[in-house]
Amino acid sequence: MNKGFLICPVRGHDPCETEAIVADLEATGWAVHWPPRDTKQGDPIGLEICEQNRAAIAAASRIFIVWDGKSTGSLFDLGMAFALFKPLTVLDAPPETQHKSFQNMMRAWANR
Repeated sequence: MNKGFLICPVRGHDPCETEAIVADLEATGWAVHWPPRDTKQGDPIGLEICEQNRAAIAAASRIFIVWDGKSTGSLFDLGMAFALFKPLTVLDAPPETQHKSFQNMMRAWANR
């Protein structure tokens, strides 16, 4: 089974926003690490959350991302995935821009 990691906003978001995406990925054979479900979110500082996500990103064979254009935690996870040379699939992100932006970078990375 392929291991995936879904980067998505967690803080201030309802898990139902990405629940169907996880179900679809899992129905196609992916074992998905989904932070709202699989990362213990009780850490008041965030270091343990980042460590758990780093380990899951390292173990993943592909990274999927749903980004709202605001989530800084998602950008942190994206940076870890980039540093680990993980392949990326952009499932949802803000529209492309005419200037440098994370959404443009993600799409260029996903197309490599």
